[in-house]
Formats: sequence, C-alpha cells, structure tokens
Amino acid sequence: MPDTDLAGRVVLITGAARGIGAATARSLHRAGASVYFTYLSHAESATKLARELGERAACQYCDVTKPETLPSLVEACVARFGRLDVLVNNAAAGAANPFSSDDYSIWREGWRRTFDVNVFGAADLAWLAMHQMRRQGGGGTIINVASRAGQRGDSTGAYGASKAALINLTKSIARSCAQEGIVAMAVAPGYVETENVAPALAQSRAQIEAEIPMRRIGDPDEVAAVITFLASKNARYANGATVDLNGGSYVR
Repeated sequence: MPDTDLAGRVVLITGAARGIGAATARSLHRAGASVYFTYLSHAESATKLARELGERAACQYCDVTKPETLPSLVEACVARFGRLDVLVNNAAAGAANPFSSDDYSIWREGWRRTFDVNVFGAADLAWLAMHQMRRQGGGGTIINVASRAGQRGDSTGAYGASKAALINLTKSIARSCAQEGIVAMAVAPGYVETENVAPALAQSRAQIEAEIPMRRIGDPDEVAAVITFLASKNARYANGATVDLNGGSYVR
C-alpha cells in the first residue's frame, strides 16, 4: 500500500479555493481521500475545483471567525461523506500591519482579525473535529498550516505571533489527545507562489530569493505533498512535529 493511500478517509480543509489549500485538496483527492473544503471569497474558483475533483469533493462558504457557524460546517461534511478523519486548518489572514503604523485603531483591528482567523478559528474547528472523531472512533489527524513567520518572527507582528500560537496549539493537541488516537502536526512554509503573496514577489522577488539558499520560491504542490503525507497513517508518529518548508531560509 502506498505511503499516502488515503482511500476511505474524509478530509475537511479550510480556505481551499486557491493556493496551498487548492493544491492540498487536489493532492489529498489523488491519494484517495474525499475532500470537503471551504472558501471565504473566490466562490467561482472553489466551485470549479469541486467540479474538477468530482463526486469525492464538495465545497461551501465559511467564515471561520463566525464560531456559531462552525458546528454546522462539521455536520455538513459528515452528512456528505459519512465521517471526518482529517482536519486541515489552512484558512489564514495576515494583512500588512507593521509596528511603524500610525493608526492605533487599525493596529488593534489587524491583531483581532488575524488571531480570529489564524488561532481562534483553527482552535474552534479542531475542538469540533476532535469531538466528531471521538464519536465515530478510530482517532484522527489535525494538520495546521502555520508559517516560517511563526518560527522566526515577522515584520507584521500579528501574523508571526498568530502562527507561533498555531504551532503551540498543534503541540498542545499532540500532547493532550494522542492517547485517544488523535494526533496533530503542522507545516511551516516560507514564501510560496500563491496569489496572496504575488504583490510582494512582484516588488521584491530578487531580494526574497537571495535570502533562500535554494534561490527559488516554494510551490504550493510541495506544501500539499507534505500535508498529504502527514494525513496518512505512516506519519502518525510525527505527532507534535512542525515541518519547515522554506528552502533553508530558516533552519532550527
């Protein structure tokens, strides 16, 4: 059996209309999983992806900052595919909010929004997913998409701090829930060729690539491949680990 054979497994992915999320949905689907994924914007891209993947895929709108809507998201996934085995918390926020900004209200709102998505939304969905995993038996896997910024810091403090919190959430789940058969891992990408970072790359690609020993930006499929492996049964002993995917630009 291939290392990443996910036949019969059901995966819920947040924020998968484009970029890393969409690449992950495709990769998990190729490995045999059924994928239920969410989008906040870019509904057309999400719908197109669901059609592309076919019967073992479905999508729905979801704002993870609205905690009252999240139980119904898990219920919809289970109603569609019968169970939930893997949660991939990929939805993220991280608008520019530098320490040098002059507007205190914008500063505070940036921190609130970033943590609402990157930490509280992920934690709420992890809690809900784990309750479903316990009900159905057999354990499960939580995979959190963090960032290099969570390891080394970031000029936009809210983003780096939120991803550091997400990494710690991963460790806390790993230490608290493994005896129930529920494991947790994270991935921490550096720069990846996605629509969200395209403006930064257009402005500073040469400088960014010069800081990466491999001298190139990462590809969404490279992140998706690692997530797919972590979702498989062969990665379960990596419980608590964070996999760095940054071309050597930050080595711990």
